[in-house]
Amino acid sequence: MGHGHGHSHALNEEPASQRVRTLLLWLLVPFALATVVGAALLYPFGVEQKTGAEIGLHQTPVEAVVTGVAENCGEKCVAITVRMTDGAVSGQSITIPSVKGPGAPNFQLGDEVVLSYAGSQPQAAESYQIVDFQRGWSLALLALLFAAAVLLLGRWQGLAALGALLLSFVVLVLFIMPSILAGKSPLMVAVVGAGLIMFVVLYLTHGISARTSTAVLGTLVSLALIGVLGALFSAAAKLTGLDEDTTNLVTLLGTNIDTRGLLLAGALIGALGVLDDVTVTQTSAVWELRRANDKLTWRELFAAGSRIGRDHMSSVVNTLVMAYAGAALPLLLAISLAGRSMGEILTSQQIAQEIVRTLVGSIGLVAAIPVTTALAALVAVRQEVAPIAAPEPDPEPEPEPEPKTVKRAAKPVKPRPARIEGDLFTGYDPDKGPWERPSGPASGPGARRAAPARPAPPARRRSSGSP
Repeated sequence: MGHGHGHSHALNEEPASQRVRTLLLWLLVPFALATVVGAALLYPFGVEQKTGAEIGLHQTPVEAVVTGVAENCGEKCVAITVRMTDGAVSGQSITIPSVKGPGAPNFQLGDEVVLSYAGSQPQAAESYQIVDFQRGWSLALLALLFAAAVLLLGRWQGLAALGALLLSFVVLVLFIMPSILAGKSPLMVAVVGAGLIMFVVLYLTHGISARTSTAVLGTLVSLALIGVLGALFSAAAKLTGLDEDTTNLVTLLGTNIDTRGLLLAGALIGALGVLDDVTVTQTSAVWELRRANDKLTWRELFAAGSRIGRDHMSSVVNTLVMAYAGAALPLLLAISLAGRSMGEILTSQQIAQEIVRTLVGSIGLVAAIPVTTALAALVAVRQEVAPIAAPEPDPEPEPEPEPKTVKRAAKPVKPRPARIEGDLFTGYDPDKGPWERPSGPASGPGARRAAPARPAPPARRRSSGSP
C-alpha cells in the first residue's frame, strides 16, 4: 500500500515552465482519465453487499473477561470461566472447555477474549466458543505511538503522510474490497485501485509539481507492466490461486470470483508501496542532477540517473523478496516437514504462486527505474532551471584606526672618533733606538716598510738647582 515518506521537494522547486506543464498534461491526463473511467465501471453501483447471516455465517462475536482457569476437565483440556460483557446475557458467567497443549492459547485471569455465539440458547455454555483475544487497546496504543513518531519527525509533512495513509485505507475498503466481492475482475480492480491510491498519496504527500507528476507517471506504467506480466505467467504456470481460505470464501459467497486474479491483485497492492519509494527517489535524483548542471542533455541525465538507480535496485528487490518470504514462512516450514525434494517444494501450488508474485513484482520494480528515469530526464531537460541567487556581499568593514605612535625626543648622536692611520708605537721607548717591525709571516715583499729612523732626542740635563 502506498506510504508517505520524507521526499518533500515541491516546496523548494522552481515553477514549471509552460512547455513542461503542457508535456505533463499530454502524458498524465490519459492515465488519469483511464483510472477514473475504470473506477466508475468497476464500482458495484446498486449491488448490496451480503451480510454474514445471508451467506450462512451465523456466528456472532461476544466480548468477555476470563474470571477462572481450572485444569479439571481432562488430560488435554482446561476449563475457562468467562464473564460476558456484552451480548444478550451481558454479565452472566459460563464455563467453556478449551484445548491444552503445544500451540494452544494460554489463558490467564483478567484476559479479555472474544466468544463466538452460534446457538439459539444464549444462556447455554454449549452455544459459545473462545475464538480470539481482544487487542483493541494495544493496537490503538501502537497506532498512537506511530502517529506521534511521524508527526514528531515530519511535522506538517508527517501530517500529510498520515492523511495519505488514511485515504489509502478508504480506497481499499470502499472500492477494492466491494468490487471484488461483487464479482469484478480482481486484477483490473487492483490496477485501478492502485492508480487511485497513487494519485491521492503522491500528490497529497509531495505536493502538486512537475516532479511529483513524473513520479506518478512512472508508477502507473510499472503497475500496468506488473499486471500484464502477472496475467501471462500465472496462466503459463497454470496457477489457480486456490488455498483453504480462498476456497472457503468462494464457497460462502457463491459467486464466480477469479481466484487467479485475486492472487495477482495481492501482489500488485503489495508492490505498490515499494514502487512509490523507487519512482520518487529516481525522479528526485534526475531533478537534482539537472539543477546542478543545466548543460546536461537527455542522454546524459538518463545515464547518470540510471547509475544511481542500479544501487537502489538491489535493495528494493531484496526488500520485496524478504517481505513475501516472511509472510509465507509458516507454509515453508510445513512443506519442508513433508519429506519432499526442493524441486517438488518450489513447484507446489502454494510455493509457486508466491514465487510468481515475488518475481513479477520484482520485474516491475526493476523496470520502474529506467522507465521513471527516462520520463524524468525527458521532463527535466525541458525545465527552466532557476538561477541560484548569489549570496549578498558582506558590507565593507570599517577601516581600523591606525595605531597611535608616541614621538620620543631624538637622542644626541655622539661624534665618532676619527680614524687613526699609520703605525702605532705602543710602549715605545725612545732610548732603545728606532722602532722596527718584528720579522715573521708579515715580513716580506708585501710587508709594510719599517718607519725611518728618527734621531734620538737630546738627553736632558739634570738641573743643579740653579737657573
